[in-house]
Amino acid sequence: MKAWRRITKFGRSAAVLVTACILLWLGIGQRGWGLPQIAQAAPARQVPIFTPTPEADGRIIYIVKVNDTLLGISLVTGVPVDKLRALNNLTSDTIFEGQKLLLGLAGPVEVTPTAGPTPTPTPVLPTPSPRPGQGTLCILLFNDINGDSIRQESEPSIPGGAISFGNRTGTVSQAVNTTAGEEHQCFQELPEGTYTISVAVPAGYNPTTETDYETPLKAGDETYINFGAQANSQTLAEAPVIPPTEGSRSPILGIVGGLFLLAGVGVAVFATRLLRGR
Repeated sequence: MKAWRRITKFGRSAAVLVTACILLWLGIGQRGWGLPQIAQAAPARQVPIFTPTPEADGRIIYIVKVNDTLLGISLVTGVPVDKLRALNNLTSDTIFEGQKLLLGLAGPVEVTPTAGPTPTPTPVLPTPSPRPGQGTLCILLFNDINGDSIRQESEPSIPGGAISFGNRTGTVSQAVNTTAGEEHQCFQELPEGTYTISVAVPAGYNPTTETDYETPLKAGDETYINFGAQANSQTLAEAPVIPPTEGSRSPILGIVGGLFLLAGVGVAVFATRLLRGR
């Protein structure tokens, strides 16, 4: 009886062991264990590449497509979302299909100029220097009798003074004495330029105008310049008194004679009326 129990127990253990082996073999076969497997890499995801073409004015434009978002456009173009908003004045992330988004500026498209014919250099001819023209200076030192610094027709020249003038280049320099009369002293055929004129008044006179003057002289000009001087009190006192000529009458005597004549006429008229009244 004990031997039978042992055999039965052994048989059960063997059955369990066989069953476990079968199940284990079935599991390995289903999972594919025991056979070498070749790992296949998943196909790489294709990332779209955006190659913008600037427009004629240099702007880079992206046209929104279906299901596009600002984040997606930023990832494709490489432009940050904040910059996309700033460039296009967007207050939100809402965009629509067909909308044009500014991505940046790339400058205007360069146009390669077409080479034209090589110009033939024109020889530069020397420009002839213009010949300097000539002008005339007329200078007068006049007796400013009334002292108004303006020359009147009745105010003559003062003799005994001096006139000197010259140009800036130093090619002209002259000095002469003033003469009596009423005409200007003229100096002709002077080269054009800027001239400085000075006068020296004779003793016994005081200048009533500036004694130095600068003036331009152009070709063909005839420039008149007046300098004035007035006799001082000593010169006036020393001036001789010219006596009246024969036959000349004093105006006072003429006035007195006229008064006497009128008085005589009045007396005659009065006497005539008195006689008629009688």
